[in-house]
Amino acid sequence: MVTHNSGMLPALIQGGMGVAVSSWPLARAVAATGQLGVVSGTALDAVLARRLQDGDPGGHARAALTAFPVPEVAARVLERYFRAGGRAPGTPYAPVPRLRLHQDRRAQELAVVANFAEVWLAKQGHQGPVGVNFLEKVQMATPAAAYGAMLAGVDVVLAGAGIPRELPRLLDALASHEPVSLPVDVTGAPDGQRHTADLDPAALLGTALPPLRRPAFLAIVSAHVLAEYLARDPAIRPDGFVIEGPLAGGHNAPPRGRLTLDDDGQPRYGTRDDADLTRLAAIGLPFWLAGSYGTPARLQEALAAGAAGVQVGTLFALSHESGLRPDLRSQLLGQVRDSTLRVRTDPAASPTGFPFKVAQLPGTLADPLRYSARPRLCDLGYLRTPYLRPEGAVGYRCPGEPTHMYLRKGGDATDAAGRSCLCNALLANVGLGQTRRSGYTEDPLVTLGSSLDGIRAMLQHHPRGWSAAQAVTWLLAHQL
Repeated sequence: MVTHNSGMLPALIQGGMGVAVSSWPLARAVAATGQLGVVSGTALDAVLARRLQDGDPGGHARAALTAFPVPEVAARVLERYFRAGGRAPGTPYAPVPRLRLHQDRRAQELAVVANFAEVWLAKQGHQGPVGVNFLEKVQMATPAAAYGAMLAGVDVVLAGAGIPRELPRLLDALASHEPVSLPVDVTGAPDGQRHTADLDPAALLGTALPPLRRPAFLAIVSAHVLAEYLARDPAIRPDGFVIEGPLAGGHNAPPRGRLTLDDDGQPRYGTRDDADLTRLAAIGLPFWLAGSYGTPARLQEALAAGAAGVQVGTLFALSHESGLRPDLRSQLLGQVRDSTLRVRTDPAASPTGFPFKVAQLPGTLADPLRYSARPRLCDLGYLRTPYLRPEGAVGYRCPGEPTHMYLRKGGDATDAAGRSCLCNALLANVGLGQTRRSGYTEDPLVTLGSSLDGIRAMLQHHPRGWSAAQAVTWLLAHQL
């Protein structure tokens, strides 16, 4: 086992955005420049299964599956989901196993293979570093997802949207192919009752496995206090931090203190929500700043403040190689050009309870009429929360599911109000939205960062859009 040195990572980290927005073509293009290209590790089991059901245009997924170290496992995934020529028009995607504490072999095989495939594809044709981004909130998916990424040689694991204290130990154990048990938060479980998501690599894939390198781990946090807490104990200490401010796209940490909303219903953030960079530097671990740092000037500010660099999302989300649907990208860029694009921090949209940035695009679930017309359902379940039923068994509920079902499971009606089904919407963002037997097709819901300065500047240089490499060149043009 070899541990990656986070001090050798570059100044620029491409954000791990959404579901397959930060897909392998984008991560590969960024990594080929020598900067850190990152794939999103969220819902990759569904992403791979749907790509295969669409006929795998270009054969990329099948190429990755042929490289998987246990061919019979990859063959089972291929047989289960691949449809030569793709689905017939109007045919729904076949479901994938839903996340739960105790996952069967089929679920774990798909998760491991899918994460392997995405990282393997991102690493082809260059020597640059590749990372994978996980949501701490989606704890039940993490062991199999991380193991699959490590089998493909991932260089860096990043995780946020929670307190990722268990990831260093998990990566240590997986690097030696050891069985792992990741603690999972179960609502209503008494103190001292332990629930875990387990993975036994040898039982799943056998013992004839290649040696693994333990990737560097970067914890995505919003506050210096949390960074200090994680750094204090060697058992949970990350190799570095990404400090994500409230202007970053996707999920944001809630404001510190009592939640108050402005006249537009957005959470109010203040100086208490800004990380103290002096205290971060005193920790002694490298850190990268994120959230409105997508310009050359902001990169220089970060470096001058002691940061190792910056993480940039929106600039890459709108590049040619991102997984975002071309029509959505074109619509977003058009609204930036005519200064009509608005990005709103919605305190209720995400079932996680974290505020979520939403681009106010017509034809998406940001439109109240489209939102109200969508049948309320939860059939993917990545953001479901485990809870303890009265009889002692573990159940699963999501504020985005039908309200009567959520209430029957002990949920609070106020928690369900205004929630969107992010799982289905984010897959629709990348052209993998479900088609229902009724004919209804899932609508997208697009997230971007609040600061559009970098986008406006890039449009001056590249009015027809830009590649990831052009974005990297522009960001690093004045690097000290």
